[in-house]
Amino acid sequence: MTFNKPEFWDKKINILSLILYPFSLVFFVIVLLRKKLILKKNFNIPIICIGNIYLGGTGKTPASIYVAKELTRLRKKPVILRKFYAAHEDEYRLIKKKFKNLILNNNRHRGIREAEKKKFNTIILDDGFQDCSIKKNLNIICFNHNQLEGNGLILPAGPLRESLNSLKEVDLILINGKKNAKFEKKILGINKKLNIFYSSYKPINSKQFRGKKLIAIAGIGNPHNFFKLLSELNMRIEKKLIFPDHYQFKKNEILSILNEAKRNNCELIMTEKDYFKLKKFNLKNLNYLKLSFEIKNKKKFLNKILKVYD
Repeated sequence: MTFNKPEFWDKKINILSLILYPFSLVFFVIVLLRKKLILKKNFNIPIICIGNIYLGGTGKTPASIYVAKELTRLRKKPVILRKFYAAHEDEYRLIKKKFKNLILNNNRHRGIREAEKKKFNTIILDDGFQDCSIKKNLNIICFNHNQLEGNGLILPAGPLRESLNSLKEVDLILINGKKNAKFEKKILGINKKLNIFYSSYKPINSKQFRGKKLIAIAGIGNPHNFFKLLSELNMRIEKKLIFPDHYQFKKNEILSILNEAKRNNCELIMTEKDYFKLKKFNLKNLNYLKLSFEIKNKKKFLNKILKVYD
């Protein structure tokens, strides 16, 4: 399923938000009832949930891969569990390229049982905070510093899958980007026991794009975050092309963009996620910005994670 995020979600509450607000109240009641009525099942394996409440583009998948790799380094045997959607197959292949232990299942309970049979000793639930049928040992919620809570409203009036009050159930917060003392104070007012950490993306190959005219492509949850990063790296962006998240590109679309780039003496630059979708076309001159995902106060962060084994 492709998805274009409404721009008003990240602005001050406006007339569109107010029109949609009654539907948000209905959504809020449904979420509340699910939490009250659905019983949580306990499993005999530690479950670390890395999710979000802001819909899309918060960095939960890079965080999941990071945690999985670090736990492997610490001699644990983790597996990343994702719910399967056919439209996300390219993304799954990209995850598997970075971390081989990946289970995909339409039913998370079956996925957990499969992990137990395969003798994994830790589940990393990439997404799944909203699945109230699973008892998690640790809940990590990801935010991006550019959006944080957006306009603060629940779907569809705003970008939140549930209210900030749900942070009462959370152990760690991971904010990708710059420190925000005001937001920290707000969420600590909801749950004073929250541990707040910050992550960042470090560019690896940005020098190869310096001084070149670029056409930037982004088909991700928050494309403007990618464009902002390019701007911060002083890249010369001639044109920005935005596609919906999980968009299935067609070869003729990319050929058309490549021809436009050639006519204007430009090169293409895109996210690794988009590049991986386009690899199947075997086209030349497709470039992506390589990024490494890093967490500040790494040792303290990992010590919090390791408590699931106590």
